[in-house]
Amino acid sequence: MTQTQRRAFLIKALLDERSGPRPAVPPDEEGRHRLLRSLMNVRPPRPIGEEFLAVQDEYLREETAAKGVTDAADLTPAEPGIYLWQGDITSLRCDAIVNAANSGMTGCYVPCHRCIDNCIHTYAGVRLRLACAELMERQGHEEPAGQAKLTPAYALPCRYVLHTVGPIIYDRVTDRDRALLASCYRSCLELAGQNGIKNVAFCCISTGEFHFPNDLAAEIAVDTVRRYRGDIEVIFNVFKDTDRKIYADLLGVR
Repeated sequence: MTQTQRRAFLIKALLDERSGPRPAVPPDEEGRHRLLRSLMNVRPPRPIGEEFLAVQDEYLREETAAKGVTDAADLTPAEPGIYLWQGDITSLRCDAIVNAANSGMTGCYVPCHRCIDNCIHTYAGVRLRLACAELMERQGHEEPAGQAKLTPAYALPCRYVLHTVGPIIYDRVTDRDRALLASCYRSCLELAGQNGIKNVAFCCISTGEFHFPNDLAAEIAVDTVRRYRGDIEVIFNVFKDTDRKIYADLLGVR
């Protein structure tokens, strides 16, 4: 199959399992790309056939390859065991990437939302939401801030995803907010160590949608990683130029 054929197959399969009115399939490739992502974003966590999964995984891997995959082994350290990398975390080949999740832990259901939770679930495929839902069903309650969960990464180039819920800032940053954010980094590192994970890429947890000030969040991230990383190599992943400058200053990178 070509990517166009895979996309058409996946869209039809997702539309066929829905009840009620069906959205029109756009005539252009970009429109169909957005429709497929939207259908994946809103799909509830439930099983789906093996043929769908095989086509989906091939489609997503081709999409990621087209973006360009970066191998963690090719990065240059900012200091021993710590790296700074600017790019799309869903295109990074490493042991584990960190997802800034919400308390429901099953991803972002807003079609084509630009948050990292949505991006990771999109490019991992629909099995990631189901795996997270099964974890939450066993847990029996929402995920508290400051903890971590581990799942396979499915169609992503990394091996695992570490999911953590950061604190949401409504007014000023409190000491508890600082402690919870530090706990996110520490919990991810501890869980990584327990599972033999050698390198972890952290996104900027709690910034953006959760409104933690970027500079303070970076200070907490760097301090916590320096204290608790042990033998695990850590990659600080940033997407925006402003975040890269903040981390570069903290790590002494020119």
